[in-house]
Amino acid sequence: MTIRLHDTNARQIRDFVPLTAGCVSIYLCGATVQAAPHIGHIRSGLNFDIMRRWFEYRGYDVTFIRNVTDIDDKIIKKSAEQGRPWWSIGYENERAFNDGYDALGCLPPTYEPRATGHITEMVEMMRGLIERGHAYEADGNVYFDVRSYEGYLELSNQDLDDLRQPSGEGETGKRDKRDFAMWKSAKPGEPSWETPWGRGRPGWHLECSAMAHKYLGSAFDIHGGGIDLIFPHHENEIAQAKAFGDDFAKYWVHNGWVTLAGEKMSKSLGNSVLVSEMVKQWRPIVLRYYLGTPHYRSMIEYSEEALREAESAFARIEGFVQRVVEKAGGEVAPAAEVPPAFAEAMDDDLGVPQALAIVHTTVRQGNSALAADDKEAAVARLAEVRAMLGVLGLDPLDPHWAGESDRGEDLHGVVDTLVRLVLDQRQSARERKDWPAADAIRDQLNQSGLVIEDSPNGPRWTLGPR
Repeated sequence: MTIRLHDTNARQIRDFVPLTAGCVSIYLCGATVQAAPHIGHIRSGLNFDIMRRWFEYRGYDVTFIRNVTDIDDKIIKKSAEQGRPWWSIGYENERAFNDGYDALGCLPPTYEPRATGHITEMVEMMRGLIERGHAYEADGNVYFDVRSYEGYLELSNQDLDDLRQPSGEGETGKRDKRDFAMWKSAKPGEPSWETPWGRGRPGWHLECSAMAHKYLGSAFDIHGGGIDLIFPHHENEIAQAKAFGDDFAKYWVHNGWVTLAGEKMSKSLGNSVLVSEMVKQWRPIVLRYYLGTPHYRSMIEYSEEALREAESAFARIEGFVQRVVEKAGGEVAPAAEVPPAFAEAMDDDLGVPQALAIVHTTVRQGNSALAADDKEAAVARLAEVRAMLGVLGLDPLDPHWAGESDRGEDLHGVVDTLVRLVLDQRQSARERKDWPAADAIRDQLNQSGLVIEDSPNGPRWTLGPR
C-alpha cells in the first residue's frame, strides 16, 4: 500500500513517504476572513478533508492545521468603510467559514491558529532572518531579500529577472522592487503591534511560515492550498522558512478553482456563490458531492445544471441505501475495508472520480440483488457502499447528516402529512381495484416532484431530482 500525490514542486506524482512512520502532518492555507465564503473557498477545505480522511483510513495519525488570516489590507479597508473594528469583521467571517465547513461535513482541524495570535513567533522569525542576512528593516517595514535565497521561485518555476512582485501601499525603502514585505509599518488608525523595528502589522506570507513552524516544527509532510497561492504566497513562505533554517514542507499539493463563466470565482469579480445561500437552495450533502467528487486538481465550472446532475447522481446512491436498510429491517454497518479497486483509485493521487465509479458500480450490483430478492447480497453491497462513502464524507447514515432533509425538517413534516393523506386515497383506490384512479394519483404526485415507491412496508415518497 503506497499513497501517491502530485507534488507541485516536483511537477509529478510521487510516492508519499512520511517524515515520521505512521504519522502525517498537513498545513492548509485557510481563510482570509474579510468576507463570507463562497463555494470556491470551501472546495479547498473539502478537498483536503477527503485527503485527511483517506490518510486516516489507511491508518495514519493525522495532524491537520488550517490557519485563519484575520488581519490584512482588505479587512482594514472594510473596517474603515464600515466604521467597525477590524476584529469584529474578521471574527464574523471566521464563524461564517466554520459554519460552511461544518455544513459540508468537514472534520474540524487539529488546530486552527489565527495570525494575530502569533505575533511573537513572527518577530522571532524576522529577527533570525535579519541576523542571517536574508531580511532588512526600512522605514519601519521588514523586507525579505529575495536575492539572498538561492532557491527562490523554484515552486512557481519563474525567472527572477522577469519577476513582478506584488507590492502594497506604504512599502517604502525596498532595496530591490522584487523584495517582499514580511512586516508593514503602522499607518494612523490601523491596528498595530510593537516590535524592535517599531509598531506595525504582519505581511501576508510571514504568518504561515511562523505558524507552520510553531505547530508542525521545522519540517512537515504536506502543505496545501489553492493553485492561486503558488505565487506569491507559497513561494514566499518557502523562502522565509528555509532561509530561517527550516526544511519546511516535503510535498506541495494544490487544488483547482471553482470557476463561473470561465473565471475564477472571487469576491472581487462579484461572481461569488455564497455558501450560506447555497445551503438554502441545495442539501449540504449534495453540495459536498458536487464539490468533492471531481478530482481535486481539476477545475469545476459552476452551473445549476451541474448541481442538478450531482443531485440526481447522489439520489441514486441514497435511494439504494434507504431500500436496503428497509429490507434489512435496521441499519447496516459499514464494511471493515473498502473494495480494492476503490482503494487503488484513492491511493493514486486521491482519484475520487475513479473511486466514485466503484461506488456507483456497487450500487448497481446492490440494486440487482434487491430485484432478485437476494437480501444477503444487497446488505453486503450496502456495507461496501457505506465504507466508501464514509471515506468521502458522503454516508447519508452518518450522524452528521442525521435529520437532514431536502427542504428543512419542519417543512418535511408538513409535506409528509399531506402526502400521506393523498397516499391513503391512492391505497383506497387500489383496494377497490380502481387502478386508473390509483395511477392518476401517483402520476399527479410525480408531476409535483415527488417519487412514489411501493415497498413491503407500504408506499414511500421521496423528492425527485429538480
